[in-house]
Amino acid sequence: MTGSTRSSGGLDDRRKRLLFRCWHRGTREMDLLLGRFADAEITRLTDAELAELERLIEVPDPDLYAALTGSAGHRPEYAGALFERIRSFRALDHHA
Repeated sequence: MTGSTRSSGGLDDRRKRLLFRCWHRGTREMDLLLGRFADAEITRLTDAELAELERLIEVPDPDLYAALTGSAGHRPEYAGALFERIRSFRALDHHA
């Protein structure tokens, strides 16, 4: 897979922007990790979860990737409930 399989049609502007940013991180690994999560979950995220996702996408790719894949060696301060959902999703996503 090389990009989003989900149309942004029907999404509000905030979700459209987040979907785009999840698929255009800067590193392919993070595009796939966050992009696939966003494709599957963007319509179900609450306002609080959207705010957490907006904070997470500001974390530099190497730091966020290491934290999400468990190679960071510690739980970062930005690791909240949505972070854990993304980690769980990654573990279940056999394409990641």
